[in-house]
Amino acid sequence: METNDLTRGDIGRGIRRVAVPLITASFVQMAYSMTDMVWLGRLGSESVAAVGVAGFFTWICNALSFTSKVGAEVTISQSLGAGSPRRARVYANQATLLSSLMALGYAALVFTAAPLLVGLFHLEAEISAMAVEYLRIVTPGLFFTFNNNTYSGLYNGQGDSRTPLKIIATGLVCNIVLDPLLIYGWGPIPAMGTAGAAVATAFSQLVVFGIFAWKLYARQSPLGRLRVITRPRRAFAGRVAVLGLPVSLQSGLFALFSITLATVAARWGHIGVAVQSVGAQIEAITWMTAAGFSTALATFTGQNYGARNFARIQAGYRYTLRFAGGIALAATIAFLAFSREIFGVFIDSAETVEAGSAYLKILAISQVFCVVETVTAGAFNGCGRTTPPAVTGIVLTAARIPFAYWLVTFPSLGLNGIWWSITLSSVLKGVVLAGWYAVFRRRLQEYRAASPGWARWARAVASRLWQQFNQ
Repeated sequence: METNDLTRGDIGRGIRRVAVPLITASFVQMAYSMTDMVWLGRLGSESVAAVGVAGFFTWICNALSFTSKVGAEVTISQSLGAGSPRRARVYANQATLLSSLMALGYAALVFTAAPLLVGLFHLEAEISAMAVEYLRIVTPGLFFTFNNNTYSGLYNGQGDSRTPLKIIATGLVCNIVLDPLLIYGWGPIPAMGTAGAAVATAFSQLVVFGIFAWKLYARQSPLGRLRVITRPRRAFAGRVAVLGLPVSLQSGLFALFSITLATVAARWGHIGVAVQSVGAQIEAITWMTAAGFSTALATFTGQNYGARNFARIQAGYRYTLRFAGGIALAATIAFLAFSREIFGVFIDSAETVEAGSAYLKILAISQVFCVVETVTAGAFNGCGRTTPPAVTGIVLTAARIPFAYWLVTFPSLGLNGIWWSITLSSVLKGVVLAGWYAVFRRRLQEYRAASPGWARWARAVASRLWQQFNQ
């Protein structure tokens, strides 16, 4: 597989070629949790709530992995756009080293502090015990999940999103097969309940990790053979961390804010937690799609930013926004028209389905704005400006907490006040970040116009010399 050159050719086709496998991979990742929810839902809302609580800490794992994943995507795409595959390989080695160290630290923390972490939700003793058991069994899988995300980033930065999709899909097949066997038992295999779901998830992530490692370290990747053990290089590892940390911080705080909201929802018992857990999985249809387009746009923008194709960057942003926005509009209509039917697929309890239906109708309002925020973040990230999306996301997502505490006090809202706080903040994030990018885009155009012809010529010559040197 060669790297995908996105600095030339049809813009829409290039973005779709990267985005479609990414979106599919996102849904495959979501299907891991969905599979657990569907099978565990038959055991009752208590099991769903237990796994839902543990799922927040898997979410934090994914958030932390963005430090190395996003850093790798941006640095590799910009290096390839500037014609320097050698530099891209160095960034890839440093990103995987950073990822492994962070993954070990997080897995050790979760295993040790599992009772304390689950205790934050103040659930019934039986549900808390199930959540602790699930979390500790799935801990080895967190190490693999962390690194699998980074390995995907190495390919995404090259414009190759198909290879990670195939590998992740293999893990999903393992999970689909193992879930019912281990949860309910079959023949000599005992029924393990929520623990079985944890074993299935951890083993599936191990399979994915093994395939990635074989392709990157035992075979020749498009970047060249990577090193299993490499010495830290402060400048390269530092740039990976600096670019990825704002995105990681934003996503990690997003998870913590969601945990806080879940503790508020827990006032309504396991129904509140189950609605948020399952509802977030359903609503992820929109933001997973947007995330796929965002990553594709970041790769597209990164390569063209490295090649200084600024007009092409803007054209790619407009195309992605229109395409992903159309999908979000379809999700809005579906959530409004079929909320009860959609939620009923995952939960049998009539009371929980009714509460879940209200969740989807309220969140439907924010779907288009969610896409605007996520796609715009991809445009910023590709330019190496990861701070604006992080600042916008952190500040306005944090606003959900005071909004929620205030809105739930209205008798007419109750539990629904939490969902309204989510929708209001999503609308604000989309509007603010799009406006911020419009200002940034104008400054980029002014820089290009002000740059003298000899300076552009000098950059082109330097880029060509660097490319020849690294061949």
